[in-house]
Amino acid sequence: EEEQLQVNCDEGYDSRNSTLSKKSEKIAEEAAQEAPRQEDEVKGSCPECEERRSDEPVKLSFEKFPENAEEKEKRSQIERALADSTSTVETWRQFALSDYGLINDDLRKKVWPLLVNIDPNSVEPAPKLDELKTHPEYNQVILDVNRSLKRFPPGIPYEQRIALQDQLTVLILRVIIKYPHLKYYQGYHDVAITFLLVVGEDVAFHVMEILSTNHLVECMQETMEPTQQRLLFIYPIVRGENRALCDFLERSCVGTLFALPWYLTWFGHSLNQYRAVVRLYDYFLASPFLLPIYVTAAIVLHREDEIFREDCDMASIHCLLSQLPDDLPFEYLLRHAQQLYVRYPPSV
Repeated sequence: EEEQLQVNCDEGYDSRNSTLSKKSEKIAEEAAQEAPRQEDEVKGSCPECEERRSDEPVKLSFEKFPENAEEKEKRSQIERALADSTSTVETWRQFALSDYGLINDDLRKKVWPLLVNIDPNSVEPAPKLDELKTHPEYNQVILDVNRSLKRFPPGIPYEQRIALQDQLTVLILRVIIKYPHLKYYQGYHDVAITFLLVVGEDVAFHVMEILSTNHLVECMQETMEPTQQRLLFIYPIVRGENRALCDFLERSCVGTLFALPWYLTWFGHSLNQYRAVVRLYDYFLASPFLLPIYVTAAIVLHREDEIFREDCDMASIHCLLSQLPDDLPFEYLLRHAQQLYVRYPPSV
């Protein structure tokens, strides 16, 4: 009989105060201590990883693809639902979760606010950047925004790019000023830029404040310890599906460092294709907040053959896993992630 494993927060993670129980506390402490050493070893052993700093985003392709017949039919269904006053949040959730998501950014601009119960007609106007320059995080936000040029569409005029960068800076600062207990982290701008590009600065602020106080709240604590602890969930899920693969990963000592930017940015920092980024955002907006962990597990399981072809050492496996291929079958992976969530539900 197939072993059924439950990822139980009561045994491993206390979601109320973001601390591990005694059973897993030692594991998390060792993982936190290992992370800096692992990063140094990876940098010294993997030429491909050395080509790009871990905090440097990959260049984003905005290539457009023609709709297939199924996408055209789904687009028509979404357009009809938008014209139907009886459509509910559950309507939008089902569209976002099912194959192909919300199809295009014109529809996302209308549906993303509805997914999080935002009325685009009653949003607060953004303040001017000069009004926010005294915030202590201002300089760090500016540095990160300046590094985000690869995430903007190619070929936009210089003036428009500068305006978008200013809007991104204002968007981020507005959230952390309104919620001073939340701490900005590097990678937050990767999430914010996606919503800025799709729904505009005013609506994007309200989306980000909702995500920052719900989905991303663990990432915005004083330290990254709650996030590091949360990433430990990957291993029991993988072990439940493929014990040999989990044993191999544990022997390699790869840890969870490879998945940190995926979780912090909803994969926005690490994917090369814009269409893949917004497809995942469709899915995560409509899902429980832990689904990025399950998508991570699904990706690791999907890449089993590649992993087994590598040497069983930390640098080799980290280098392989941290570089996401362009041809990942995301519709399959999202369905698999949902199955994993049902099979190994978190007790939160």
